[in-house]
Amino acid sequence: MSFFKNLPQRDILAISVSLFGVTLLSWVYLVSIVATMDTEGGMKSIPSPEWDATYFLMMFLMWAIMMVGMMMPSITPTVLIYAAVLKKSARQGMHVAPVSAFVFGYLVMWFLFSMVATLAQWGLDTLSLLSPMMVAKSGTLAAILLVTAGIYQWLPVKERCLVHCRSPIQFISRHWRSGNLGAFQMGVHHGSFCLGCCWLIMSLLFVGGVMNLIWIGILTLFVLLEKLLPYGPKGGRFLGAVMITAGIFFYFKMS
Repeated sequence: MSFFKNLPQRDILAISVSLFGVTLLSWVYLVSIVATMDTEGGMKSIPSPEWDATYFLMMFLMWAIMMVGMMMPSITPTVLIYAAVLKKSARQGMHVAPVSAFVFGYLVMWFLFSMVATLAQWGLDTLSLLSPMMVAKSGTLAAILLVTAGIYQWLPVKERCLVHCRSPIQFISRHWRSGNLGAFQMGVHHGSFCLGCCWLIMSLLFVGGVMNLIWIGILTLFVLLEKLLPYGPKGGRFLGAVMITAGIFFYFKMS
């Protein structure tokens, strides 16, 4: 991309390696959790102690790190473009914030989502609606999640959020703020659009398994391709129709 001409190759490499490293560490953490899970009847499972403060914190950290691993690849182009804008601003004598302030602001939104997801897991677990692999045991619940996520793929709010995620240059130019706080606010703002775009997709982790690494990888790839490919939005709507069909199938099969 010609827009990166303001960014030296060493900066592109440093930022890319840093983001890749964080993503890799997140996935290593998830793999290590799965590797240490108990095996019962050939199925791996996380022990389910009482939901005390320690267990809640453990589950929150699991969700937060998972979100980092899933969302970091799709934000990498935006971070590189933001860094290029900072480099150009610095050459003009303007005070610029570190790229990390923008990235942290972005992740804050997904940490908030992780808190909500942990609360949802707590509620579903209390109602005995989750299996040891944290998969919805109720076909009706799985159907509701699939159909809801599928319908959301076709709604205008989804399209508006996706446009911001797919147009980082336009987002940065419209929402530019200077300084450390400004960079953090921009990250939060961008993260809110990303969250609005993907939160229901993430709810499907309860359908395929919160600790199913293959399913996590599929959802990660879906988010990445929807944001980056030229026909990503059309593909997202097509898969939304597939989700609705699968949800209806689930409902009638399990009822």
